[in-house]
Amino acid sequence: MLLQFIVQNNNYSNINQILKQELNISSRLLQKLINSKHIYLNNNIVDTRNSVKLNDIVSVNLDFDEESENIIPQKMNLNIVYEDESFLIINKPPQIAIHPSISHYNDSLANGVKYYFDEINLHRKIRPVNRLDFNTSGLVLFAKNQYIQECLISQMKNHTFCKEYIAVVYGKFKEKSGIINLPIARKENSIIERCISETGQQAITHYEVLQEFTDISVVKCILETGRTHQIRLHMSAIGHPLIGDSMYGITSNFIDRQALHSSKISFIHPISKEHMSFECSLPEDIQRLLHNGDSP
Repeated sequence: MLLQFIVQNNNYSNINQILKQELNISSRLLQKLINSKHIYLNNNIVDTRNSVKLNDIVSVNLDFDEESENIIPQKMNLNIVYEDESFLIINKPPQIAIHPSISHYNDSLANGVKYYFDEINLHRKIRPVNRLDFNTSGLVLFAKNQYIQECLISQMKNHTFCKEYIAVVYGKFKEKSGIINLPIARKENSIIERCISETGQQAITHYEVLQEFTDISVVKCILETGRTHQIRLHMSAIGHPLIGDSMYGITSNFIDRQALHSSKISFIHPISKEHMSFECSLPEDIQRLLHNGDSP
């Protein structure tokens, strides 16, 4: 992958300025590119302190090998929604972790992606951009290099990366759409559990009721922030906990995990600048829950 910038005015004192201001290369990545000699001026390897003149072409080669040595490759049946040279999008099933851990050392989604990258001879670190809970299904995006990861994380911070979820919750809503703005903090004496707390980080969820049954509702949630367990906590806090959520709600006879699905992501492609949007349908367990209809 090659980034290029053509100098069209005299506003730049050196290549370093172009890399940071025009190509948005972070200081951390810049040092890697310098060390690997992947920065060019008119196709010649250069020092970033070099000056430039009109019509010069500054290029950055982002294709250098990296390894995730701590991730064991594990063959998996990955449901790949989209792939190009910049990123890989997977529809994650429920009950699989994204990252390896003590409990999921070799059966996380990252293990499966590592096996797939090895199979196609792509030597890259495993870089998930958005993260889902173990029991949440849906779209997960993996960046294929540090530059793409940093660009997409920046879009999350400035709200140009949109994440939509479908949640099935208890009860009917008086207000069929709204905004939940309740801060979230780690619960005292718990590593995993979170709570609503005035001392927590700001958390904002936009919701819209899509469908109603006698005792349950299907809700679209759009995250303005991305706190751990945000949708689960916010829905529980307003009296509509997710069906099957044993931590913040009530377990169900019809589904063995929280009924939450990452259904859509949209963002600006860091290279082409094209608006990208991807959707995936509800998994079978949530479809069965909805077919049951009136009883949670």
